[in-house]
Amino acid sequence: MQEAPKRLESGTPAFRRLNLALFAAGFATFAILYCVQPLLPVFSEEFHVSPAVSSLSLSLTTGLLAVAMLVTGTLSEVWGRKPVMVASLLSSAALTILSAAAPNWQILLLARVLMGITLSGLPAVAMAYVSEEVHPKSIGLAMGLFIGGNAIGGMAGRLVSGALTDLGSWRLAIGTIGGLGLIAAILAWRSLPNSVHFLPRRARPVELLRSFADHLRDSGLRYLYAEAFLLMGAFVTLYNYLGYRLMAAPYGLSQTAIGAIFVIYLIGTASSTWVGDLAGRLGRERVFWVMIAVTLGGALLTLFDPLLMILAGMVTVTFGFFGAHSIASSWVGRRAAHSRAQASALYLFCYYFGSSAVGTLGGVFWARTGWWGVVGLVAVLLSLGLALAFRLMRLPPVEAEDGAGT
Repeated sequence: MQEAPKRLESGTPAFRRLNLALFAAGFATFAILYCVQPLLPVFSEEFHVSPAVSSLSLSLTTGLLAVAMLVTGTLSEVWGRKPVMVASLLSSAALTILSAAAPNWQILLLARVLMGITLSGLPAVAMAYVSEEVHPKSIGLAMGLFIGGNAIGGMAGRLVSGALTDLGSWRLAIGTIGGLGLIAAILAWRSLPNSVHFLPRRARPVELLRSFADHLRDSGLRYLYAEAFLLMGAFVTLYNYLGYRLMAAPYGLSQTAIGAIFVIYLIGTASSTWVGDLAGRLGRERVFWVMIAVTLGGALLTLFDPLLMILAGMVTVTFGFFGAHSIASSWVGRRAAHSRAQASALYLFCYYFGSSAVGTLGGVFWARTGWWGVVGLVAVLLSLGLALAFRLMRLPPVEAEDGAGT
């Protein structure tokens, strides 16, 4: 009987190629997604639209992304992981370059809407690919590097687009981000190892949709989906309204200084990689709750008035959040008994829905009770996340179809 192919392990050339491809893919995806955030005032001025309408260039993309991931995750169960990921990067980069030449607001917005669909082919599918192709002891490290690329991409997309707009124009900025996306697509195509453990499924929509219900029947996956909503909702809410606090008295920071705060995202790169590897060695359930507690402690630190304490709190929040996210996202792939791309898509749907819903709700707390209200909301969310983390510790492992349980 032929021996089953081995999974990729850290220290091997194939594992290094995989990490290069996933890091580049994560970087490009989130740079493309968030590059318009600092350009919203520029869009308002050039296209004569209100701030609310200008914000649609981001909110419509993330909204379509959340929903479309449920579909593309399913398609990858039929077409394969790598083809969907490479096609996602190529089409998203091409749309970004085209959007830089948009003659009017409607065309620009249409391109951003389509990007919400094309970008969906990477995040959930990458999580499924890693869970299938990487050895269980190295999954945390691989997923951590992928999420690290997400963090740097989200930060770089904001910083690069702002700087290049000052130097040239917003069209130059967005076109450059699109060019970086093309480079990432080529790297993924050339460097990402082909799937050897992927088992394609027939295109039977009813059967594939039924697997969503199967995932939701597992209490462990339900807890992890809830964690995605709670953690991302808390994280985004803090960053959304921190700028309002620091631009007001007694701090009076400029927009440039507020934008520079996103450099803290670099902490997320180190955290996701280191914590992901640590969880692989010590056990996800032992490390996960600690990262949530660290995030909660950081949020409480921001209640103090000194600016250094606020910044220290945000550094702590960022470290804890990205560490917790790297654990939870890899945990979903190992927990799912089948159809891992769909399981990951449900996780990311809750992740982005939390960002949208709680991020908006935080504005109500800010308007009525100020920063104490924002932190109070975040503390409640993270306390619920901590309670769920303790429940996850008591769950029995699940045996997956490939024999790897969690």
